[in-house]
Amino acid sequence: MNNKEIFEKINEILLKDLKPSKNLKNLIIDGYLDKEPFNKIKKLNDIEQNPKYHPEGSVLNHVFLVVDLASEYKKYSNDEKVFMWAALLHDIGKLTTTKVRKNKITSYNHDIEGKDIAMKFLNELTDDKHFKQKVSELVRWHMQPLFYDKNLQFFQPQNMINDVEYKEVALLSLCDRLGRGNLDEDRIKYEKERIEKFKLYFEK
Repeated sequence: MNNKEIFEKINEILLKDLKPSKNLKNLIIDGYLDKEPFNKIKKLNDIEQNPKYHPEGSVLNHVFLVVDLASEYKKYSNDEKVFMWAALLHDIGKLTTTKVRKNKITSYNHDIEGKDIAMKFLNELTDDKHFKQKVSELVRWHMQPLFYDKNLQFFQPQNMINDVEYKEVALLSLCDRLGRGNLDEDRIKYEKERIEKFKLYFEK
Protein backbone atom coordinates (compact mmCIF):
# COMPACT_ATOMS: atom_id res chain seq x y z
CA MET A 1 0.00 0.00 0.00
CA ASN A 2 1.19 3.53 -0.71
CA ASN A 3 0.83 6.32 1.86
CA LYS A 4 -2.58 7.48 0.61
CA GLU A 5 -3.88 3.91 0.78
CA ILE A 6 -2.52 3.44 4.30
CA PHE A 7 -4.14 6.74 5.32
CA GLU A 8 -7.49 5.56 3.95
CA LYS A 9 -7.08 2.19 5.68
CA ILE A 10 -6.41 3.86 9.03
CA ASN A 11 -9.36 6.17 8.43
CA GLU A 12 -11.61 3.17 7.80
CA ILE A 13 -10.38 1.46 10.96
CA LEU A 14 -10.93 4.59 13.07
CA LEU A 15 -14.45 5.19 11.78
CA LYS A 16 -15.79 1.64 11.48
CA ASP A 17 -14.08 -0.56 14.08
CA LEU A 18 -15.56 -0.90 17.55
CA LYS A 19 -12.00 -1.35 18.87
CA PRO A 20 -9.66 0.33 16.39
CA SER A 21 -6.59 -0.62 18.40
CA LYS A 22 -6.77 -4.24 17.22
CA ASN A 23 -6.35 -3.49 13.52
CA LEU A 24 -3.98 -0.58 14.18
CA LYS A 25 -1.73 -3.06 15.98
CA ASN A 26 -2.03 -5.40 13.00
CA LEU A 27 -0.85 -2.61 10.68
CA ILE A 28 2.23 -2.19 12.87
CA ILE A 29 2.90 -5.93 12.97
CA ASP A 30 2.57 -6.13 9.18
CA GLY A 31 5.07 -3.29 8.72
CA TYR A 32 2.73 -0.71 7.22
CA LEU A 33 3.70 1.92 9.81
CA ASP A 34 7.45 1.55 9.32
CA LYS A 35 7.85 4.53 6.96
CA GLU A 36 7.25 8.25 7.26
CA PRO A 37 4.99 9.73 8.45
CA PHE A 38 3.33 6.66 9.98
CA ASN A 39 6.45 5.63 11.88
CA LYS A 40 5.71 8.54 14.22
CA ILE A 41 2.76 6.52 15.53
CA LYS A 42 4.89 3.40 15.87
CA LYS A 43 7.63 5.35 17.69
CA LEU A 44 5.15 6.23 20.45
CA ASN A 45 5.73 2.70 21.72
CA ASP A 46 9.26 3.78 22.68
CA ILE A 47 8.08 6.77 24.72
CA GLU A 48 7.55 5.95 28.37
CA GLN A 49 5.23 7.87 30.69
CA ASN A 50 5.00 8.67 34.37
CA PRO A 51 3.56 5.45 35.85
CA LYS A 52 1.73 7.47 38.49
CA TYR A 53 -0.58 8.87 35.82
CA HIS A 54 -0.12 6.23 33.12
CA PRO A 55 0.18 2.73 34.60
CA GLU A 56 -0.66 1.36 31.14
CA GLY A 57 2.90 2.08 30.04
CA SER A 58 4.03 3.64 26.78
CA VAL A 59 2.36 6.51 24.94
CA LEU A 60 1.23 4.06 22.27
CA ASN A 61 -0.49 1.85 24.85
CA HIS A 62 -2.31 4.95 26.08
CA VAL A 63 -3.24 6.04 22.54
CA PHE A 64 -4.73 2.62 21.83
CA LEU A 65 -6.91 2.86 24.94
CA VAL A 66 -7.97 6.38 23.96
CA VAL A 67 -8.95 5.51 20.38
CA ASP A 68 -10.99 2.56 21.61
CA LEU A 69 -12.88 4.85 23.98
CA ALA A 70 -13.18 7.50 21.29
CA SER A 71 -14.81 4.90 19.07
CA GLU A 72 -17.56 4.60 21.69
CA TYR A 73 -17.92 8.37 22.13
CA LYS A 74 -17.53 9.53 18.52
CA LYS A 75 -21.30 9.56 17.99
CA TYR A 76 -21.39 12.61 20.28
CA SER A 77 -18.86 14.52 18.17
CA ASN A 78 -19.74 17.05 15.49
CA ASP A 79 -17.18 15.50 13.14
CA GLU A 80 -16.33 11.86 13.73
CA LYS A 81 -13.39 11.80 11.33
CA VAL A 82 -11.73 14.83 12.93
CA PHE A 83 -12.44 13.49 16.40
CA MET A 84 -10.98 10.05 15.76
CA TRP A 85 -7.83 11.36 14.10
CA ALA A 86 -7.36 13.79 16.98
CA ALA A 87 -7.66 10.87 19.38
CA LEU A 88 -4.99 8.99 17.43
CA LEU A 89 -2.62 11.97 17.25
CA HIS A 90 -3.42 13.78 20.51
CA ASP A 91 -0.12 12.82 22.20
CA ILE A 92 2.11 12.88 19.12
CA GLY A 93 3.92 15.85 20.68
CA LYS A 94 5.36 13.54 23.34
CA LEU A 95 7.82 12.38 20.69
CA THR A 96 9.76 15.63 21.06
CA THR A 97 8.88 16.80 24.57
CA THR A 98 9.29 13.74 26.80
CA LYS A 99 12.18 14.16 29.22
CA VAL A 100 13.22 12.95 32.66
CA ARG A 101 13.28 15.82 35.13
CA LYS A 102 14.17 15.18 38.77
CA ASN A 103 13.61 11.45 38.23
CA LYS A 104 10.14 12.04 36.79
CA ILE A 105 9.03 11.55 33.20
CA THR A 106 7.46 14.74 31.87
CA SER A 107 6.16 15.98 28.53
CA TYR A 108 5.62 19.70 29.00
CA ASN A 109 4.15 21.53 25.99
CA HIS A 110 3.35 18.31 24.15
CA ASP A 111 -0.01 19.84 23.24
CA ILE A 112 1.65 22.86 21.60
CA GLU A 113 4.35 20.91 19.77
CA GLY A 114 1.81 18.23 18.94
CA LYS A 115 -0.24 20.69 16.89
CA ASP A 116 2.65 21.28 14.49
CA ILE A 117 3.64 17.62 14.33
CA ALA A 118 0.05 16.58 13.63
CA MET A 119 -0.22 19.16 10.85
CA LYS A 120 3.04 18.03 9.22
CA PHE A 121 1.91 14.41 9.54
CA LEU A 122 -1.41 15.08 7.81
CA ASN A 123 0.13 17.38 5.19
CA GLU A 124 1.85 14.33 3.73
CA LEU A 125 -1.42 12.45 3.41
CA THR A 126 -4.29 14.74 2.49
CA ASP A 127 -5.09 18.07 0.85
CA ASP A 128 -8.18 18.61 3.00
CA LYS A 129 -7.22 21.88 4.72
CA HIS A 130 -10.31 22.05 6.95
CA PHE A 131 -9.75 18.51 8.22
CA LYS A 132 -6.05 19.08 8.92
CA GLN A 133 -6.72 22.34 10.71
CA LYS A 134 -9.46 20.93 12.91
CA VAL A 135 -7.46 17.86 13.90
CA SER A 136 -4.32 19.86 14.74
CA GLU A 137 -6.33 22.40 16.75
CA LEU A 138 -7.98 19.66 18.82
CA VAL A 139 -4.51 18.26 19.48
CA ARG A 140 -3.36 21.75 20.49
CA TRP A 141 -6.14 22.29 23.01
CA HIS A 142 -6.76 18.81 24.41
CA MET A 143 -5.05 19.60 27.72
CA GLN A 144 -7.24 22.60 28.55
CA PRO A 145 -9.68 20.73 30.85
CA LEU A 146 -6.73 19.58 32.99
CA PHE A 147 -5.31 23.10 33.11
CA TYR A 148 -8.76 24.34 34.15
CA ASP A 149 -8.95 21.70 36.90
CA LYS A 150 -5.62 22.70 38.33
CA ASN A 151 -6.17 26.44 37.89
CA LEU A 152 -2.98 26.76 35.85
CA GLN A 153 -1.96 29.78 33.81
CA PHE A 154 -1.92 27.56 30.71
CA PHE A 155 -5.72 27.59 30.69
CA GLN A 156 -6.59 29.91 27.80
CA PRO A 157 -10.36 29.70 27.30
CA GLN A 158 -10.72 32.59 24.86
CA ASN A 159 -7.90 31.45 22.61
CA MET A 160 -9.27 27.91 22.73
CA ILE A 161 -12.83 28.75 21.71
CA ASN A 162 -11.51 30.89 18.88
CA ASP A 163 -10.12 27.67 17.40
CA VAL A 164 -12.33 24.80 18.57
CA GLU A 165 -15.67 24.01 20.15
CA TYR A 166 -15.32 23.40 23.87
CA LYS A 167 -17.58 20.34 23.74
CA GLU A 168 -15.22 18.67 21.27
CA VAL A 169 -12.27 19.39 23.56
CA ALA A 170 -14.24 18.05 26.52
CA LEU A 171 -15.10 14.85 24.66
CA LEU A 172 -11.51 14.20 23.61
CA SER A 173 -10.24 15.02 27.09
CA LEU A 174 -12.73 12.57 28.61
CA CYS A 175 -11.36 9.78 26.42
CA ASP A 176 -7.82 10.90 27.28
CA ARG A 177 -8.52 10.74 31.00
CA LEU A 178 -10.33 7.43 30.92
CA GLY A 179 -7.82 5.83 28.55
CA ARG A 180 -5.48 4.81 31.34
CA GLY A 181 -4.78 1.63 33.22
CA ASN A 182 -6.35 0.56 36.50
CA LEU A 183 -9.20 3.08 36.78
CA ASP A 184 -11.89 2.04 39.24
CA GLU A 185 -15.52 3.16 39.14
CA ASP A 186 -14.95 6.01 41.59
CA ARG A 187 -12.11 7.41 39.51
CA ILE A 188 -14.16 7.16 36.32
CA LYS A 189 -17.02 9.01 38.01
CA TYR A 190 -14.61 11.66 39.28
CA GLU A 191 -13.10 12.24 35.82
CA LYS A 192 -16.53 12.56 34.23
CA GLU A 193 -17.54 15.11 36.87
CA ARG A 194 -14.40 17.16 36.21
CA ILE A 195 -15.17 17.26 32.49
CA GLU A 196 -18.73 18.43 33.24
CA LYS A 197 -17.33 21.26 35.37
CA PHE A 198 -15.08 22.29 32.49
CA LYS A 199 -18.10 22.42 30.18
CA LEU A 200 -20.10 24.41 32.73
CA TYR A 201 -17.41 27.09 32.70
CA PHE A 202 -18.36 27.88 29.11
CA GLU A 203 -22.10 27.51 29.67
CA LYS A 204 -22.40 30.17 32.34
